Amino acid sequence: MFLDILTTGGTLDKIYFDAKSEFEVGDPVVGSLLEKMGVGFEFSVDQLMRIDSLDMTDEHRRIIFDRVASSESGYVLITHGTDGMVKTADSLKPIKDKTIVLTGALQPAAFASNDAIFNIGCAVGAIQVLACGVYIAMNGQIFEAGQVVKNLEKNSFEKL
Repeated sequence: MFLDILTTGGTLDKIYFDAKSEFEVGDPVVGSLLEKMGVGFEFSVDQLMRIDSLDMTDEHRRIIFDRVASSESGYVLITHGTDGMVKTADSLKPIKDKTIVLTGALQPAAFASNDAIFNIGCAVGAIQVLACGVYIAMNGQIFEAGQVVKNLEKNSFEKL
């Protein structure tokens, strides 16, 4: 398997600057995490953008769509901010010939206590066994695009 990984930013890649007392989206962490995990497949990492998904527009989603559609791999993992993830997943549904999984984190990977590594591992495992389609891997679950919502009150994803 060759996994084409696309990064868009979001909490997973956020870093904290003490002097500014705020978070900013940093460099993608998914590649180094997979290398540390010693995965047994080849992958590439392509940073498409470095934004919070609350700032994502339809133009950003078109860029993601075009890049996924043109991927030579049948397996595409997208790291994405959780607030816009459902909308982006829905926008990718017309792509029928690939297995596409979006994942992210509710806490930055840079934090000692985070869900980033777990979510990435869940997404990588899922992408290898799922049929072609678009999915979200969050909170230890796999959701089909169009069948999921982020519950803002609980800060988790749920099946519709």
